Amino acid sequence: MRQGSPRFVGETWPVMSDEPAQAVVKEIPPKAADLSAWYTAVCLKAELVSYSPVRGCVVLRPYGFALWEKLQQHLDARFKQTGHENAYFPLFIPANLLQREAEHVEGFAPEVAWVTRGGGEELTEPLAIRPTSEAIIGVMYAKWIQSYRDLPILINQWANVVRWEKATRPFLRTMEFLWQEGHTAHASAEEARKETLTILDLYRDFAENVAGVPVYAGPKSAGERFPGAVETFAIEALMPDGKALQSGTSHDLGQNFAKAYDIKFVDSDSAIKFVHTTSWGVSWRMLGGLIMVHGDDRGLRLPPKMAPLEAVLIPIVRTNDDRAVAACQATAERLAAAGFRVRLDARDEQPGWKYSEWDVRGVPVRIEIGPRDVESGTAVLVRRDRQKGDPEQRRSVALRDVESNLRELLDDVAASLYRDAKRFLDEHTIATSDRAEFFELCRNRAGMVDIAWCNRPECEAHVKAATTATSRVLRPLEGSAVCTACGEPAQVRAYFAQSY
Repeated sequence: MRQGSPRFVGETWPVMSDEPAQAVVKEIPPKAADLSAWYTAVCLKAELVSYSPVRGCVVLRPYGFALWEKLQQHLDARFKQTGHENAYFPLFIPANLLQREAEHVEGFAPEVAWVTRGGGEELTEPLAIRPTSEAIIGVMYAKWIQSYRDLPILINQWANVVRWEKATRPFLRTMEFLWQEGHTAHASAEEARKETLTILDLYRDFAENVAGVPVYAGPKSAGERFPGAVETFAIEALMPDGKALQSGTSHDLGQNFAKAYDIKFVDSDSAIKFVHTTSWGVSWRMLGGLIMVHGDDRGLRLPPKMAPLEAVLIPIVRTNDDRAVAACQATAERLAAAGFRVRLDARDEQPGWKYSEWDVRGVPVRIEIGPRDVESGTAVLVRRDRQKGDPEQRRSVALRDVESNLRELLDDVAASLYRDAKRFLDEHTIATSDRAEFFELCRNRAGMVDIAWCNRPECEAHVKAATTATSRVLRPLEGSAVCTACGEPAQVRAYFAQSY
């Protein structure tokens, strides 16, 4: 096999469901025809993941892990800027700890994986493999917190979790996945709510200004709330098939977990009180959303801030003439010294083959230098976000000006990708006050369906049963109205959609 080439021809892979294994496609199918088939093909052909022998689990390949590292770098810097520190807690949670918070356990019980044997012996108490870490962290916080002087505690961990999913798909839903989970403890409800909303806005900013994915942010309904939370807030993106993708959540847990795990402190007034806690997280699901929102029929289109490589340099070589390679090497070194993430592709392959491969991988800009370019002191910059034939796709610039042109081009690629995604979200956000139209729009996955809503669990349950759609986030209702779904007095406005 060619080094770095897509592994497709003649290979087979197991699907991540109970369906039989099927042959790998030889090329990426059209995105519009079948988003699911397109998505799977892109994840494999861009060498983001490979399927593992364990059902529902993937191997994150180097290019896929590089994407995850970019997400980590951007979010981790933001967490630290807002006063948070990283720590790490055990993967295993004793059953008695998980069961202390009844609502939490009930919500996660169907997804918990249990260890019942270790070293050939039956365990006296089963160990849960963490579906999330509120339980183990709550126990530790109870040991660490004694006084108001110990507060707030602002901790994040980068970790893996396991949830026993039945139907799985790379990044979007796997049994084991990577994420970050923040857990904080505060002296007051007001401070905890401020933390919850700060993180929500941090997630929104990351999604829109780094990943280039426009989102709606706001509180969730009671039926969509995290088990044990007083209030859950989320960012919700819209995928090309009209389904919503919950891309990050921030939970105000009130004192529920503090009471379950006895997290108390002596306040400045000498009274003994329970702390107020929060938890919040983003998983590699965000990468799945980024892939679906921006990709096209040629493969990935990566926002520059998330791209492992911002540019790839490809020399166009003639027999017995290696000037283009030398020019690419010198340009690559200059760009790297200026802080750009670049790679020189000097492999013994035809330029067209290289173009196709890096297009699949979504590198934002390709820099081509051939013998004529060397003679004229120029290079050609090709942007990945534009289609072939677009007059703005290719730009010839002086070699001395590659650095300034690349920075300008990367900024424009980022703006263009976000603008296209925002236009799609706006065009597929549909406000209606007609009940029949609302149910039809939800059934047909028309997008984010915006209605005046009563905010009653029984109403949401009826909509879900009739359409499989649920509320995604809520926002304040201006004036008075009746619920579009049931006719009762409306309390909020809500976006409804089917979801991943």
